[in-house]
Amino acid sequence: MAGARAAIRYAKAVLSLASDQKTADVVNTDMKLIANTILETKDLSEMLQSPVVPSSAKKAVLLEVFSKSNKTTLSLIDVLITNNRIDLLGQVASKYNTLFDVSKGIEFGTVTTAVALTADLKKQVLAKAKALTGKTVEVENIIDESILGGFILRIGDMQYNASVANQLNNLKREFTLN
Repeated sequence: MAGARAAIRYAKAVLSLASDQKTADVVNTDMKLIANTILETKDLSEMLQSPVVPSSAKKAVLLEVFSKSNKTTLSLIDVLITNNRIDLLGQVASKYNTLFDVSKGIEFGTVTTAVALTADLKKQVLAKAKALTGKTVEVENIIDESILGGFILRIGDMQYNASVANQLNNLKREFTLN
């Protein structure tokens, strides 16, 4: 991904500035909005990537769309425009969210289940995730009927497989070896 290193540097700088100003939470909310808006709005994304659209037009559009943003967020837009890196705005926003979550001790993971998670089951999965990592974990639910039951929890490079399909495969392996 072109510009990923630059996006991380900008995100770190904004997080540092926002933390110093005690506005990191507010800026995080702004960055989530920016990342989602750019991701979901094809026209905005294409405009930011276009070398034909002048920087002044890009800045005017962004200041209009994100007019209710914190001054630190608006300063980021100014800096990216000045440095001709406004095409990185979506990446910077996404990286900021990730860095912010890491600074708060929050990890993200996925939990694969055969059916949608109920509130009670989600609470159990989150408790298991906290026990495994020692951190607060937010999970995204992926539904895969092939696991038959139970769940598969993935956090970073760690995987906890408590699926019925996995247990059946383990039993099958045991019986075929004996």
